[in-house]
Amino acid sequence: MVGIIMGSDSDLPIMRQAADILKYFDIPCEVTIVSAHRTPERLFHYAKNAHERGLKVIIAGAGGAAHLPGMVASLSPLPVIGVPIKSSNSIDGWDSVLSILQMPNGVPVATVALNAAKNAGILAAQIIGAHHSIVLDKVVKYKQELEEEVAVKYRKLEAEGYDEYERASKK
Repeated sequence: MVGIIMGSDSDLPIMRQAADILKYFDIPCEVTIVSAHRTPERLFHYAKNAHERGLKVIIAGAGGAAHLPGMVASLSPLPVIGVPIKSSNSIDGWDSVLSILQMPNGVPVATVALNAAKNAGILAAQIIGAHHSIVLDKVVKYKQELEEEVAVKYRKLEAEGYDEYERASKK
């Protein structure tokens, strides 16, 4: 249901976070490399035909100039979530963030934080969950689990005080 693409295999350690969280939600995904600059014909084919292959959302990760998410969004009718990646050739990741974020009107790309592929996966699950109640129920459960994790922490902090809580967390 979700296509996860990246410009280079060096992006895989970040982009696998999206695949891992989609696995948690039991949402099938495909993961592949589609370079905007080195394989433009592959990019065109992938983006133009993704919806015909049953995909519902595309998550595109890119570093540096980060053209992949925007190019995919210009060619595909599907929602595209861009993951800016701090790569070896980037300017501390800001070039990637701005390249994905500053899309012109008419070509939207949902953009998550730098290296936040997990958030892209969660957003994809929420998009799919809007029309699939089983996925929506899993998203609701996930958010409840997040709340419970924080509740354990704030209860412990309030009970122990901040000095003891911090000491215990450093062990």
